[in-house]
Amino acid sequence: MPAKPHSKDLSQFFTEAARIRDNSPLKSLTKYMNDDPALVSLGAGLPHPSTFPFAKIGASVAPAGQSLANSNELLDVSVAPTETGEIETLGKFLQYGNGRGVPSYSKFTKEHTERVHAPLYEDWDVVVSLGNTDAFVKALMLFCDRGDTLIVDEWTYPAIIGTVVPMGIKLAPVSMDSEGMMPEALDRLCAGWSDSERPLRMAYMIPTAQNPTGATMSLARKQVIYAVAQKHNLVIIEDDPYYYLQFESYKPLSQVSDSEERYANLPGIKSLVPSLLSIDIDGRVIRLDSFSKVLAPGLRCGWVTAPKYITDKIQFHNETSIQQPAGVSQAIVSKLMNEQWGHEGWERHLIQIQREYAVRRDKFVDLCLEHLKGKVEFTIPDAGMFLWFKVLLNSQMQGKKGAMQQVFDSMIANHVLLVPGYMFSPQGSSPEIRDQPYIRAAFSFASVDNFEVAITRLAQALEPFTN
Repeated sequence: MPAKPHSKDLSQFFTEAARIRDNSPLKSLTKYMNDDPALVSLGAGLPHPSTFPFAKIGASVAPAGQSLANSNELLDVSVAPTETGEIETLGKFLQYGNGRGVPSYSKFTKEHTERVHAPLYEDWDVVVSLGNTDAFVKALMLFCDRGDTLIVDEWTYPAIIGTVVPMGIKLAPVSMDSEGMMPEALDRLCAGWSDSERPLRMAYMIPTAQNPTGATMSLARKQVIYAVAQKHNLVIIEDDPYYYLQFESYKPLSQVSDSEERYANLPGIKSLVPSLLSIDIDGRVIRLDSFSKVLAPGLRCGWVTAPKYITDKIQFHNETSIQQPAGVSQAIVSKLMNEQWGHEGWERHLIQIQREYAVRRDKFVDLCLEHLKGKVEFTIPDAGMFLWFKVLLNSQMQGKKGAMQQVFDSMIANHVLLVPGYMFSPQGSSPEIRDQPYIRAAFSFASVDNFEVAITRLAQALEPFTN
């Protein structure tokens, strides 16, 4: 097998803050403690583990690939070493650490990344995060400073807008279609950019089950997007929290009555659409992963994959901000992944999650097709949690100032809540943007038993404003 190439060095585009960000002087000394078991440290200002009042932490977890309703297994991490030695003792998890994360946690995320994405260049690495919003901020600050411009989708995740705007970073929206960002529109934006003092350096995208539109890029689309990024020397932030929530294309219940047949070919890990990271030969993709959508968001555990010179900078940023995810969270995730489930059990769990969201998607779409005909248009998603509705306003409402506010007020009066489309716009909230006829529905949280109630209420709310 030929040797993998080294990543391209894009550090010439670092911001001034990124260039001067370096390892914490105190953290840099820990390597001596790790490398020399005989060393007696009088340097580290660490609390003694004997003062931690925790002998063991634990949880009841579902067996891999099953729900909690069936049965549960005990998981615990204690001050005593485990029989396998796969993970650290509780004292290690609860102690201060460096910004890379506890080794067993980081080891699993790196192994998993290799199994799923198999990066094509040799100097890739992972570093911990508190989830993708935390990771986004740190990736952004490497390449964008006040006055710079970040490329985004024409509809995008509101937390990104809320993060970037106060930092004085501008947003350049790119047109979308049913697969997300359009390559020709991205190329046109970059080719026509005239500010040589502030060139475009970074594009942010959610390639799987995009929030809010639900659009998922095919491999072919990703390849063209990547080629445009190469042409214009862009760094891509691949924010992919819904990556594992891929499922089969929608089939109406009338066509497939047997639920086992309907969900027999879920992708698991082996059949997922390849990521941008997996086709990145230059090291220009900074991939953000999170356990939030597939374990629990309150764990605040994720990781970033990128060339090591980039993950090093994120590590140094961690060391002056979050340190690393909470030790209790890392302990639970590391124990679960390294000893309880392993990679095979993790895939069984992901298939279970995919089935849950596929069932929800299908039931929700069935009801939308039944009750919302003539009131909205939407593309049926193949992944994620969202439907993006275009409201088919009637002739009296089209172009009417405040039309979508009336629609929102009607939804609230009918006891159903969807998110107004303007909240996802990187172009602000002018009257023109506020009246764009879009609303986002999430089928992830409400009880399935309440789907029909919600959809019939939505139909009633839209009735006065649609054809």
